[in-house]
Amino acid sequence: MKRRGLLGTLLATPALAQPRWQPDRTVTIIVPSPAGGGTDFSARLISEPLSQRLGVPVVVENRPGAGNLVGMLATKRARPDGHMLMVGYSGAMTGHPAVMGTAELDPVVDFAAIGQLTDTSQVITVHPTVPVRTLPEFIAYVKARPGQLNYASGGNGSMHHLGTELLKLRTGIDLVHIPYRGTGETIADLLAGRVQFYMNSPPPILPFIREGKLRAIATTGQQRHPALPDTPSLNEAGLHDVPLNVWYGLYAPARTPEPILARLNADLQAVLALPDIKRRAEEAGTFVAYTSGEAVMTRLRAEIATWTEVVRTVGIKPD
Repeated sequence: MKRRGLLGTLLATPALAQPRWQPDRTVTIIVPSPAGGGTDFSARLISEPLSQRLGVPVVVENRPGAGNLVGMLATKRARPDGHMLMVGYSGAMTGHPAVMGTAELDPVVDFAAIGQLTDTSQVITVHPTVPVRTLPEFIAYVKARPGQLNYASGGNGSMHHLGTELLKLRTGIDLVHIPYRGTGETIADLLAGRVQFYMNSPPPILPFIREGKLRAIATTGQQRHPALPDTPSLNEAGLHDVPLNVWYGLYAPARTPEPILARLNADLQAVLALPDIKRRAEEAGTFVAYTSGEAVMTRLRAEIATWTEVVRTVGIKPD
């Protein structure tokens, strides 16, 4: 009886139970873009509270270059032990494989998603000299002037580029693409009227909208953006299921063990539930929008398929 009791105890103990993973040194979050942008903001939003939960320093390291590719490749090649992570911007994570293919980098294969951090609609803006106040008015205005208005983007294959091309396909308008290297240069030309149309996340352009230097004619979310309650959504303009929102996820290198991903996922959920984190995100014009790692990968696959079709239809070529 004693032996059977001991055997029963052993069998009742999970054979695969392991101690909870604990990092033993600094955790680095790679940001594959310069400081000051939405990716950088999302990484710094979670770094301090994540450090408190993990019990080790969490530092943000900007590794910009080649349209986010430098930092993405560095993360792909990192040791999959939980000590190097990355915040990925949806435009780069889905636009790069659509334009460049997956020979060098395949986000679905090369990364393990931990969870989504934030999600925000983009704001579609025009220069005030364009005499329209809604997207339907803009569509009618451009259709009467095909090829006469310019739109700005952050470069070939950027979300501004692919998103505007998708909008063109869905509405039948003809705009001329003017690519730029950075947001500051883009906004300067937009304010000067050298380009007339631009979509971006709210933080860089909200001040100019409030000052009347730019006019918001739509937002890309399912509902109106709280910072722009008088600006209709694409849904209200009759454009449904157009994936133009900007969102950010936390990723680890592929082959990161499941116990590490589970620990990071649990701590990420706890951090994003903090009222102060939600408040800081909303003040910056974005919103905490946690989803699981599995949901992130599902969204990546769907949006890569959408942008790949846009690239094929429009005939976009790599630079």
